[in-house]
Amino acid sequence: MTTTDTGERRRASDTRPVITDLIDEATVESIAAEAWVALVGEDEVLVPLPGDLPADILSSWVDVVGPWTGSVVLTTGRATAEELSRALLREHAPEVLDDEDVADAFGELANVVGGNVKAALPGPSALSLPQVGNAPLVRNQADVCRLDVLWRGEPVAISVQGALPPLPGSTPTRKNEVS
Repeated sequence: MTTTDTGERRRASDTRPVITDLIDEATVESIAAEAWVALVGEDEVLVPLPGDLPADILSSWVDVVGPWTGSVVLTTGRATAEELSRALLREHAPEVLDDEDVADAFGELANVVGGNVKAALPGPSALSLPQVGNAPLVRNQADVCRLDVLWRGEPVAISVQGALPPLPGSTPTRKNEVS
């Protein structure tokens, strides 16, 4: 007797990994700190303290697709994003930064942080080009690792967040809820 493998048994036991099973806040903090030193400057530090983001925010992010799928998102005030861009561009920064300058520099910061997060995850993954604008929505509160830091006294949120909704029947935790 021959039976057809429908995959039903495999799918029922498969679980989708959430980011907190794969990476922790300390790793994200270390990755971000190294990116800041490399891109922003040796004397530039991130202080792991929460701060209230202003009303006028800007996000930059890259998407990671692989065994875990999601986004690495940096969010800060628009004025802080401009200052970060000036710090990255250093002496090449124009007197007046336009939106494209900010998008390029702030996006590059997300690209480097995201690339290093991707490298810390298991299995092969692909990284998208950086995007700048309104951050992708959090689809699953249990699939978020968020770090709140201050740079030059200004708040920056670094979020590694899943792109997929929770599986049916799963019970998300509120451990890393993003408000």
